[in-house]
Amino acid sequence: MQISQRDGWQNNYFVAIAKNFLLWTFTLTVCFLVVGFPVVVILMTVGILGAIILQSILPASAILVVTGSILGSMAVTILLSSLLLTIKGIDPRDVKWLGWLHDHEVNQQILPLYASCPLTCDIKHI
Repeated sequence: MQISQRDGWQNNYFVAIAKNFLLWTFTLTVCFLVVGFPVVVILMTVGILGAIILQSILPASAILVVTGSILGSMAVTILLSSLLLTIKGIDPRDVKWLGWLHDHEVNQQILPLYASCPLTCDIKHI
């Protein structure tokens, strides 16, 4: 019996687009959490002030409204940015500052460097 192969998962265009979208989403989320920490602090300060102001109008759900709006707006911003980068055709592996996505650099052999080498490597005569 013969098994014929059609275009598998690896050659499918939609799978590549979905993979790029998910990579951008993950990358932008991590970058926002790590690099954007001052922005998070400012957003939380504004959120606390908004919850205090809304407490007089919506006593039971002011915190839920403010938290949901902040988290929802950040999620929508990250998803729209990922979608925009994916639609433009920018592959995450082409960006130089995302070094952990480069597969070809992982296969290179890393030679050990000893701490005493700067002191002893240039010695010609003892």
